[in-house]
Amino acid sequence: MRFVVRVLSMVFLVFAVIAGLVDAIQSVAAGQPVLTPLIDTWSGNSPDTLAQFEGLFTAHLPSWVWDPGVTWVLAQPAFAVFLVLSLIFYLAGYRRARPAGRFAA
Repeated sequence: MRFVVRVLSMVFLVFAVIAGLVDAIQSVAAGQPVLTPLIDTWSGNSPDTLAQFEGLFTAHLPSWVWDPGVTWVLAQPAFAVFLVLSLIFYLAGYRRARPAGRFAA
């Protein structure tokens, strides 16, 4: 299970780097900072899955979860959301180093 969580962390980190690079390229081209919200990125690449995601939330959870909660997350820059997800999965898969022992040098 730890391996799967670490792989998901790496995948989200790759997505964050790609989204950050796209924003950096657009910022250089525009001459000012450009931060693309996650909802714009998601609706541009796969609008069907965004609609399924919204339907899943609205069908199984109260409406207050989607409207203020999830829409706020979707309005954040894509690279930041993916970085936070990567950090969460990294921390979930992190294993502490074991102490060397009582009499270890």
